[in-house]
Amino acid sequence: MITYKSAGVDKEEGYKSVGLIKDMVKRTYSKNVLTELGSFGALYELGKYNNPVLVSGTDGVGTKLKIAFEMNKYDTIGIDCVAMCVNDILCHGAKPIFFLDYLACGKLDAEVAAQIVGGITDGCMQSYAALVGGETAEMPGFYEPGEYDIAGFAVGVVEKEDIITGDKIEVGDVVIALPSSGVHSNGFSLVRKLITDFNTEFNGESMGSTLLEPTRIYVKPVLKLLESVTVKGMAHITGGGLIENLPRIIPDGLCADIDTKDVRVLPIFEHINKLGVDRMEMFGTFNMGVGFCIVVKKEDVEKTIAVLAENGEDAYVIGTMIAGTEKICLK
Repeated sequence: MITYKSAGVDKEEGYKSVGLIKDMVKRTYSKNVLTELGSFGALYELGKYNNPVLVSGTDGVGTKLKIAFEMNKYDTIGIDCVAMCVNDILCHGAKPIFFLDYLACGKLDAEVAAQIVGGITDGCMQSYAALVGGETAEMPGFYEPGEYDIAGFAVGVVEKEDIITGDKIEVGDVVIALPSSGVHSNGFSLVRKLITDFNTEFNGESMGSTLLEPTRIYVKPVLKLLESVTVKGMAHITGGGLIENLPRIIPDGLCADIDTKDVRVLPIFEHINKLGVDRMEMFGTFNMGVGFCIVVKKEDVEKTIAVLAENGEDAYVIGTMIAGTEKICLK
């Protein structure tokens, strides 16, 4: 007799996976979540807002997953998935409210899936987001054994009058950098071309551990900052680095004047540079140590850095806004 299991899909392993993650997921719930895990749809009560605007974003982790496979380490990649989504919607001043994930694999291993979802719940706890649902797809013959893909979807909310787009940025405003934790989740196709042995030692740990350091989540410190400082623009520095991401918030006629000598480049990027990648190519590919940028007026710089320091961020100035047509000038 032919069964679903004989075709490669183990329903029992799926049930086991749900059992392992159920309590972890509940940790992320707030009073606004009106349904339990397993409902056909997630119900979320928005709460008291005057003129709320929903802000959404979706992303994945890319080929950083390949390193997780080789290192047999699955507990942090979920943080990356959450970070890539919530840091994006944060750029508009939105507070994340809920998150959904999609996990696809060739053959489901409930223990591995639980580790991945454990990382997702950790990321949600770091960003105020409730993990309200998700999908685990077992697709035999589509993914190689032991491999999987992960993507996420985040929704946040902001009062319409508080939306941040960068349209109020002016000449003389200052660009402040928030440090990254490492490569984050972009540029790994190039990284894997240059680095093939992830067990070698680098700065006191394995190269694999260095590369798998999860993406920083900036939600809590930045939302604290928004309570006391008028922020004019924010950018999540992901694929394309400063060169591609900072211009996304800069109005026409303005240019971010950035001196690369002011950027606190992390050791992993210095190492990649020595492996043969041109420095400017790197600034257009990697975050180079800057995970997030905030633009404020000059007189708010000191207060901005102080508030961020109180909330665990070692922020620093990397540039100013000048008149120009290029939107960014790296020197």
